[in-house]
Amino acid sequence: MDRNRSPQGETAQILVEFLEVAITSVVFLKGIYPSGAFERRRYMNVVVQRARHPELQQYIHSSVNGLLPFIQKGLVERVAVIFSDSNNLPIERFVFKINVNQSYGSKLEEADLEFSLKSFFIKLPLSQSLMKVLPPDCRWEITAYFRSIPQSGTSKDAEIWVPTDTQQWQQAPLITPIKSMSSEPLGVQLYIEHPSLSEPEA
Repeated sequence: MDRNRSPQGETAQILVEFLEVAITSVVFLKGIYPSGAFERRRYMNVVVQRARHPELQQYIHSSVNGLLPFIQKGLVERVAVIFSDSNNLPIERFVFKINVNQSYGSKLEEADLEFSLKSFFIKLPLSQSLMKVLPPDCRWEITAYFRSIPQSGTSKDAEIWVPTDTQQWQQAPLITPIKSMSSEPLGVQLYIEHPSLSEPEA
């Protein structure tokens, strides 16, 4: 069976498009670029932000689309947007926890899936009060967490992903749920992680 035409393949394609728009929305809301670096677009019948700067747009697009074959196979557990200070210590993480049901064999109800995902774009701007103010010298990156490590020797797709040099927190983070959905064959949770109050300073 053509994996791209399977329910998992179709779901992965919708999810990758969703993640590209959602990550762009997160970066826009954090205000680390001038508002002129973005433009308003409609997606799933909701007004969202699209990156206008070619390098910013390409980084988000290529990072997320590079995950497509791994999402199809159920290898990706989480995709995170990590904002770090000048010492590479995370200040804030936006985590998309994803699950594509690999045993789902029915026809994909695309309209139901998109209706469920659309609510993230409504909820995200309402969550700004839960977000931290970032320092002027911060950096950010997109990080994927795999259920198992893809073998770089057997897949060209795996070669674009490299281990992150962002440090990890020593204590369990404080987690703030933002939104979750479950519409077969897809489940998505979005939550924000902040360092524990007992986390040692860098």
